[in-house]
Amino acid sequence: MSEIQPSDLRLIELKNSKNSRLKILNFGATLFSFEIPDHKNELKQVVVGPENPEDYITPEYHSANKGFGGTIGRFAGRISKGKFEIEDEEYALNEIEEGVHLHGGEYGFHYKLWQVEEVSEGENPSVTLSYLSKDMEEGYPGNLSVRAKYTLTEDNMIKIRYSATTDKTTVVNLTNHSYFNLNGEGGVGDHFLQVNASKILELGPDNLPTGNLIKLKDNPKDYKESKLVGDRDLDDVYITDIAEDEIQAQLFSPLTGIKLRVKSNQPVLVIYSPETLPKTFKYTLDLDESYPAMAIEAQNFPDAPNFRNFPSSLLEPGETYKNNINFIFSVK
Repeated sequence: MSEIQPSDLRLIELKNSKNSRLKILNFGATLFSFEIPDHKNELKQVVVGPENPEDYITPEYHSANKGFGGTIGRFAGRISKGKFEIEDEEYALNEIEEGVHLHGGEYGFHYKLWQVEEVSEGENPSVTLSYLSKDMEEGYPGNLSVRAKYTLTEDNMIKIRYSATTDKTTVVNLTNHSYFNLNGEGGVGDHFLQVNASKILELGPDNLPTGNLIKLKDNPKDYKESKLVGDRDLDDVYITDIAEDEIQAQLFSPLTGIKLRVKSNQPVLVIYSPETLPKTFKYTLDLDESYPAMAIEAQNFPDAPNFRNFPSSLLEPGETYKNNINFIFSVK
């Protein structure tokens, strides 16, 4: 990251007719901020991250490794022992901490400077970014060409379209790692969460999947019916029950009337609500110290390359990887 200078950073603003404003940072193909009018028609910032783009290229940002709004890859989540096999060939990945390779390694995609390919204005404005992950970057095989397209629709939907192609069989699992606070301030303990999932992955003490599934009925982590988030650490992999064109999860703030619904073509949502965030940065909004934000990450199963009973994460030459994520905002 040291070779990336503040002058390399580019912040693209997309605006719609409802006065909502989406900002995308080329570093990490990052969803930097989103402002939306609330039920009083007051503009609220609902995406949590460092306030200054320059913060993203500092050593402090790298050591915090929170991935604020970033595009996570080449593989989102954890890979056990930092190893996997493809066609009987073992690949050892970089950056293994306590037996785990996380979020693409030491310098995953959220730490890369992406190329701004196209910006469209007017109705449903968008920006398309690209990145070439070279063969054996962080230990992953194949030259992987990745694109990320963000669109802000006139009805306040943020459409994220990830795609990738490779020249050698590899593994791919991308996601967006935005943190949301629909109050525009404070914390998310007073938000209501609903997740269309009846099972979660069982995780070991290292947060790696064991391969087992846990039924959520009578489990405190069951959000099949909408309920208060409260002061609770969430870092769980929800296996969604519904089809691609249905709502996988929704988050609602009674304070502002802002609701976020999530749709994707991915099999799981990682729901992550950390107890605290680093105090190193000044954030885009004024946050409570405890439970200030929540991430809803649409992706494949973590550690999928090492479990035959998980959906495959393999990408072959001639195929195109696609992850379609819709963050649908509305106001009651």
